[in-house]
Amino acid sequence: MPEKKTKFIVIAGSIMSGLGKGIVSSSIAKLLQSRGYKVVPVKFDGYLNVDCGTMNPFRHGEVFVLDDGTEVDMDFGTYERFLNQSLTGLCSITGGKLFKTVLEKERRGDYLGRDVQIVPHLTDEIKRRVAEAATDADIVLIEIGGTIGDLENGYFVEAMRQQNFEKDNMAFIQLTYVPSLSPGEQKTKPTQHATRLLQSLGIQPDIIVVREQEKLTSESRRKISTYCNVPEEAVFDDPLLQTVYQLPIVLDRQGLYDVLAKKLDLKKKDADLKTWQKKVSQIIKPKEKPLKIAIVGKYTAVKDAYVSVKEALVHSAAALNCGLEIGWIEGSDLESMDNVTPTLAEYDGIVVPGGFGTRGIEGKIRAIEYARKNNVPYLGLCLGLQLMVIEYARNVCGLKEANSKEFDKKTPHPVIDFLPEQQQIAKMGGTLRLGAYDCILKEDTIARRAYGESKVSERHRHRYEVNSEYVKTLEEKGLVISGTHPKNNIVEITEWSKGFGVASQAHVELKSRLESPAPLFVEFLKAARKK
Repeated sequence: MPEKKTKFIVIAGSIMSGLGKGIVSSSIAKLLQSRGYKVVPVKFDGYLNVDCGTMNPFRHGEVFVLDDGTEVDMDFGTYERFLNQSLTGLCSITGGKLFKTVLEKERRGDYLGRDVQIVPHLTDEIKRRVAEAATDADIVLIEIGGTIGDLENGYFVEAMRQQNFEKDNMAFIQLTYVPSLSPGEQKTKPTQHATRLLQSLGIQPDIIVVREQEKLTSESRRKISTYCNVPEEAVFDDPLLQTVYQLPIVLDRQGLYDVLAKKLDLKKKDADLKTWQKKVSQIIKPKEKPLKIAIVGKYTAVKDAYVSVKEALVHSAAALNCGLEIGWIEGSDLESMDNVTPTLAEYDGIVVPGGFGTRGIEGKIRAIEYARKNNVPYLGLCLGLQLMVIEYARNVCGLKEANSKEFDKKTPHPVIDFLPEQQQIAKMGGTLRLGAYDCILKEDTIARRAYGESKVSERHRHRYEVNSEYVKTLEEKGLVISGTHPKNNIVEITEWSKGFGVASQAHVELKSRLESPAPLFVEFLKAARKK
């Protein structure tokens, strides 16, 4: 029987949040991609925000940005890192987008004569958006945010039930958790109840993936199979691993693809994961000793706020076949110290990532000054570039009160100022300089050496830039402007003329993948290794 054009796999969470649906979804997508299928991940998030742009990292984790400028959930970073491909905003469906569209249609008169309802109008809009994202895809993998039973994702679950009934080319995967009250005493009852809730919504899972504290026992697997109407061979273990990048290999060894292939009539084909396995082994058992890297940030209490930075370091360390130890330092802690040297001296390199607001700014500047004066490799990202410029203006150019207008509107030396197009903007959502922009690199610079080409494209998310009125002064005092935007000369990359210090206005971490690490991160770790 010939294969149907597009297949759909829906992944839903149960029992509790935080089980790692994004990692499971990405791992399954990788298994499909490794067998030659074109896979498109789609994520539904139930919140009524149109996008993630105005969300606090403490509450929601990192805001990930796509090439087209869409601000999306951090799971999209996981999708791209596993699949080594760029996605579009079509793949992100939020409650805010759905309700906004339906209400706009109602006001326009598209539903004249009808009372607008969740079913069919909202569910039809969901199915339309899923189909739009599925163009040219062999398989669409849909992750439902939240857990089954949440009010905010119930209408999306209903839309997937309808689509399954209408097309019969779908597979449903349930991610669950089996707790252990004591070693060897696993409890499957929560999973049984969660599955019954899913079944009550009209969906029978074809596969159940289980997180647990210890390896899933054969008795637990049998119970889940018996009470959840799933064959034992369709119950899979999602164990604790040394790195998330192991999971595709672990699931493949258990035969997850074979079950999907049977359900969706896919090709019986072995996975091509040789390159992936090599990279994973270099993370788990690197040949060289660990590099100690400090991330000096504002949200270090919530590691998810900097997940792309962390993963970019992991990718680059694997590329160099060396170990990695990350130290998380809160910028505000450095502000209160008489001497930051005892805290920073143990590190081989320092990273200052992006962020907004004044908290911890002076502590980050102290870390940058320490790196410059002590010849410690430095990498700045977005805000990390702006603070690099402020530190240089103050301590090298002699502009003692230099600052950003974000932090001090009355500074006499606004070396960082609003982007011109941002001056009249009143709305906060979706109004930053967002998405991919080109950058022209200067010859004989760190950036040019790292990328190996003269023109590159990286993703941005910022409202402020280096003030062009101060560029000449900065350059005369030795700061290297090694990357600029080709049209309006916005400063994109800065470097110290001595030692290793490089910073990018773009969030170069967002395009780093295990199979293609971010060039500036690789160059940064090379310098750290030399130190």
